[in-house]
Amino acid sequence: MRVLMITGTGTEVGKTVTTAAVAAAALAAGRSVAVLKAAQTGVGPDERGDADEVARLAGAVTTSELARFPEPLAPGTAARRAGMAPVHPHEVAEAAAKLATEHDLVLVEGAGGLLVRFDAAGGTLADAARLLDAPVLLVASAGLGTLNITELTARELGSRGLRLAGVVIGSWPGAPDLACRCNVADLPEAAGAPLLGALPAGASALAPADFRTAAPTWLAPRLEGTWDAEAFRVREAP
Repeated sequence: MRVLMITGTGTEVGKTVTTAAVAAAALAAGRSVAVLKAAQTGVGPDERGDADEVARLAGAVTTSELARFPEPLAPGTAARRAGMAPVHPHEVAEAAAKLATEHDLVLVEGAGGLLVRFDAAGGTLADAARLLDAPVLLVASAGLGTLNITELTARELGSRGLRLAGVVIGSWPGAPDLACRCNVADLPEAAGAPLLGALPAGASALAPADFRTAAPTWLAPRLEGTWDAEAFRVREAP
């Protein structure tokens, strides 16, 4: 796996902190890592973006950002409103492929969910994944409502012939309710793919050194971690 696309079931589900955790675990395993943010929205020219946050938490990663648009909107909409050129899927694929010639692992973080539009033609992260034949990691929320959007995303990936590597819960609460605890067992069923990790709520607030030490314990071996999905399921079972 040289390129891994990271998308979410929506906004604010923990994509960036999950990207940072995957990067940190890969670095700890001795791999070189690049992080590509396909399109950054809602951030000014001199402000820190998602790729910068990944680097702050994970450490020595190469970061790249293809475009930055000022309003916190879907990339295609933000580009149009700003009068700026949009990002196209082929540009994302080309940038990721170039980074993959120089790094062991390239993480491509999308914006919002899988089908958020990059351009007026309707190009999405899914199109970039198809061009690269890259697997997709889905970051999902823990609680009520997550099963529907997780299954819809998984079905869309399948309809496009794309591989769903697995699901990571982007923010696991300290006191999970009944829905969260049931979803540990139900999410893999909804996705048709394994649960590959669960990040604790507030992980991004950890000191970077503590984040890097802990990151492998939040992720399954497939993502260079030590997290045990079955042990987690049994522990959290209602």
